[in-house]
Amino acid sequence: MKYFSSLKPFFKLGSFFIIVNLILRCILLLHPITQSSFGFGSLLKIFTFGILSDCFVFIVAGTFLWLYLLFISDKKFEKPWGYAVFGLLLALLSYITFGNTVLNEYGGVVPTIGIAFIGLKTALFGLLLFLPRYRRQMRLALYSITVFLFVLIIIQNAVSEFFFWNEFGVKYNFIAVDYLVYTNTVIGNIMESYPVVPLFTGIGLIAGIATYRIVKKSKSYLNNLPSFSEKLMITGGYAILSAISLFTIPALAKFEDSQNVFANELQANGVYKFYLAFMNSELDYTKFYETLPEDKAYEMLKQEIPLISEASTVRSINDNQKEIHKNVVLITVESLSADFMKAYGNEQNITPFLDSLADESLVFTNLYATGNRTVRGLEAVTMCIPPTAGESVVKRKDNKNKFTTGSIFKQKGYQVDFLYGGDAYFDNMEDFFTGNGYTVVDKKSFRPDEISFENIWGVCDEDMAKKAIQTMNDEAKKGKPFFNHWMTVSNHRPFTFPDNKIDIPADSKSREGGVKYTDYALHKFFEMAKKETWFKNTVFVIVADHCASSSGKTELPMEKYRIPAMVYAPGFVKPEKNTKLTSQIDLMPTVMGLLHFDYESKFYGQDVMKSDYKQRAFIATYQDLGLITDNILTIISPVKKVKQFDLVSQPSTKLPNDFQIHYEEKPRKVINRSLENKTIAYYETASEMLKHKKYQK
Repeated sequence: MKYFSSLKPFFKLGSFFIIVNLILRCILLLHPITQSSFGFGSLLKIFTFGILSDCFVFIVAGTFLWLYLLFISDKKFEKPWGYAVFGLLLALLSYITFGNTVLNEYGGVVPTIGIAFIGLKTALFGLLLFLPRYRRQMRLALYSITVFLFVLIIIQNAVSEFFFWNEFGVKYNFIAVDYLVYTNTVIGNIMESYPVVPLFTGIGLIAGIATYRIVKKSKSYLNNLPSFSEKLMITGGYAILSAISLFTIPALAKFEDSQNVFANELQANGVYKFYLAFMNSELDYTKFYETLPEDKAYEMLKQEIPLISEASTVRSINDNQKEIHKNVVLITVESLSADFMKAYGNEQNITPFLDSLADESLVFTNLYATGNRTVRGLEAVTMCIPPTAGESVVKRKDNKNKFTTGSIFKQKGYQVDFLYGGDAYFDNMEDFFTGNGYTVVDKKSFRPDEISFENIWGVCDEDMAKKAIQTMNDEAKKGKPFFNHWMTVSNHRPFTFPDNKIDIPADSKSREGGVKYTDYALHKFFEMAKKETWFKNTVFVIVADHCASSSGKTELPMEKYRIPAMVYAPGFVKPEKNTKLTSQIDLMPTVMGLLHFDYESKFYGQDVMKSDYKQRAFIATYQDLGLITDNILTIISPVKKVKQFDLVSQPSTKLPNDFQIHYEEKPRKVINRSLENKTIAYYETASEMLKHKKYQK
């Protein structure tokens, strides 16, 4: 009986953890973003395996709780042991406070944290040692605080999972790991996006009530502490159970094998998903994916990209016309889904300027983003390479001196800049662009009087537009052409922008407001640019970095990757609609083709205006790598999985044929091996090129 009494803190906290996750699953199941229906069998599987996974995850996480309980003892306060331990704690505190310890090697706040922790531990031990009459009350208070922290973490994790699902339609993945790294920006985003005072007040109240009930039901442990031998026995049993859990958790994850992505995500435990994302930020292609012999892979690639040399993508791009060294301004627009624009069926009139500009531009009506993160979009238009497994190259350590659009423009005598209204440190952008020869102009470049409005992501797009004009004016005076790449920020949660700019209230914090304000800022940019002498000698390229949402019923929902793209250069580029299936990586090689550039290329991206261009597009997450071609979507995934879907158009009578974006993805029973090998060839060679540094400039 005493044995089970010793486990009460685990039973009570574990039950709370399971109940919270059960409630969370029900909420996510009914969430509007969960665009799917589930049969009884599917629901039974989701909740059965989900609860089992929760139980085993708590057993592993509960190790921290057991370590705390293990050291609750009266024996250590008896003479002389109590005084000896207190003396050692004082000596340790003195050493880390005044000595040169390993903590000082790390610098920053680490020494302060170490001093605070040991100092608090010493003070509490001293109080318990010298005030034995109040030991029980103090111990109960400390136990209550510990339980409160565990309860708070459990609730906070559930709330975080909800908001992550609300944004991305999945449990934790790479993005959550990024958010942990860029804590300041993310916390600022939360502070500006959500009613944090009532939210955290509610979390605190719920945590307080739950803590009271758990402590009340389990405090008997403190009144009847297990002996040393009993603790050894419990610890042995707990170690065995933890070992079983460590084996069982990944085994249960293998049952997340439904065709419905939402079912797999609902079944999963968020804590374990976070752990997987943290441990697998870079995936070794040859280890996790289907492969071909290297020579065969490059042989197949040569069928897709004519003129490449043996085991690389090197080839000569030759044009029979004279090169034209016009200025080029590439604008990547944050989260601009195709269906925000009128041409793709939007009836809210939230992109009036871009809609009008499209009528005067070369418009790519059937273009797909490579991924669902800004860094993927930047990688696509800068390196013109398919999205490889794991993190974007932008965020990898080996991200410098690559073959990029900037390196080509530099060869042609251009000045090359990257413009960003936020802090380019975020998402490793500054490291990537400076490491590839770009001059970075970001928020740090602004004087205080140049900022009229800012939020956690940076200055508003209108302020960045003015800075861009100033930068281009300065460069035009130098007599050299310029290539400027501007990444916008305003169309991002919390969707805040200056008052009285558009007909959507600035305090609405709506996606539509963010989109329309960015459109307004771009209109202001072009109004200013048209007054400058360099305007008529400039090609403007506008493309989204990715869509506003990436969630869907399948791994790679087509409509969540469709983005607008256009090239605007009055008197130089003829307004027309290019309806070819196109990838984001093809945009800049096509622009270079319009300028008749001759250069040695390593790009996977191609000039879609050429007669030998073979239509295909790449779409991917950090682990699911897809190729669209011949009305079939082929997806290769870790553990050497291959799936194919027939793409059946779901036409809308409201949309012209060239702008239809919805497809039903019907699983194919028989895999088209030729398309499977083509997909493998693209992604395998891209990974091999990067791994062996063949993609350097």
